[in-house]
Amino acid sequence: MMPDNSAQITTLDDGVFAVDTEYVRPLHDASHLIVENGRAAFVDTGTNDSVPLLLDALQQQGLDVADVDFVFLTHIHLDHAGGAGLLMQHLPNARCVLHPNGAPHMVDTERLIKGTEGVYGVERTREMYGHLRPIDEDRIVVADDEQWIELNGRAMQVLFTEGHARHHYCLNDPSSRGVFTGDSFGVSYRELDTAAGEFIYPSSTPASFDPPEAHKAIDRIMSCDPDQVYLTHYSRVRSLDRLAGDMHACIDGYEQIALNCQGERQRGDALRVAMHEYLAARLIEHGFKGDGAAIESILHIDVTLNSAGLEAWLNRMEKRG
Repeated sequence: MMPDNSAQITTLDDGVFAVDTEYVRPLHDASHLIVENGRAAFVDTGTNDSVPLLLDALQQQGLDVADVDFVFLTHIHLDHAGGAGLLMQHLPNARCVLHPNGAPHMVDTERLIKGTEGVYGVERTREMYGHLRPIDEDRIVVADDEQWIELNGRAMQVLFTEGHARHHYCLNDPSSRGVFTGDSFGVSYRELDTAAGEFIYPSSTPASFDPPEAHKAIDRIMSCDPDQVYLTHYSRVRSLDRLAGDMHACIDGYEQIALNCQGERQRGDALRVAMHEYLAARLIEHGFKGDGAAIESILHIDVTLNSAGLEAWLNRMEKRG
C-alpha cells in the first residue's frame, strides 16, 4: 500500500472507476467504484490495507462516505472481500450484497479465516489479511439469482456463476454494457498485454473449482452481450469473443493437465510444473517478450494457486469414485 494512502484510479466510462487496491503488486487487484448521479457502490474491496485507498478514491471523486449505497462482493475470497467488514464500518448507509453461500461467512468469519489459513498458512494469512471484521447481518443483502438491484436508478443484475467458487456471482451492468466478473472470466494482467491484445486465463484456486460450471459461467457472462467485462485482476478487457474462446480452451487445458498428473507420486509438484509450462507457452505464443524470470515473477502466484485448485478438484473426483 502506498504510504500516503493516495489511490491510483483508472477512469473508465459510464461512471466506472478502477481503484488499485495495492494488493501484492500494482495493477494486480482492482476494486471498482460505480458512481451514478452522486450515489456510489464498490464492487470488491481488496484487503484491510486497501480500505484507506478506497476512502481516498471517494474523496477524489468528490463523494462522502455517506454517499455509498452498496458494497458488492462477487465472492468472499479475501483478495476480493478481506477489507469489506472494515470498509462497511466507514460507510454508514451501505449494504453489502452477497451470494447466499457466502453471506454467513461474512457475519461469522471464523470458517473463512480457517479456510484461508489452509491455503496460505496461519502466519502468511495474518500478514496478508490482518484481522477480519465481520459484517452485521442486518446490513447484508442476500441476493437471488437474476435479482435486479438499483443504484440511484441504475439497474444492475446479480447472476450466479459458481465455477470458480460456490459463493460467486457476477454483476451485469447494462448502463456500461459491461459485467463485473470477479474471477469468473479469469485474470488478465495489463503487463501481459501485447500487440495481440489482452492475455487471459482462468483462476482455478482451491477449493471448489468446477470445470463444467466454469464453462457455464463464461457462457452466462457472454449472454449479457457485453462490450467489456471488468475483472478484479485487472479491470476492463474487451475483444470478448476471442477472450471467451481462450477461457474455454484454457478450462479444457486445465482439466487435461489435472488428468495427466493424476497418477503422479508427487502430484502437487507435477501439477505446478505442468501449469507453469502451459501458461508460459501460451504467453509466449501470445507475443510476450519478457524472459523466463519475468514470466515466473508474474505467473508464480497464480500457478501455485491454480495447481492447488486442480489437485483439490482431483481429490473430490476421486472421493466420488
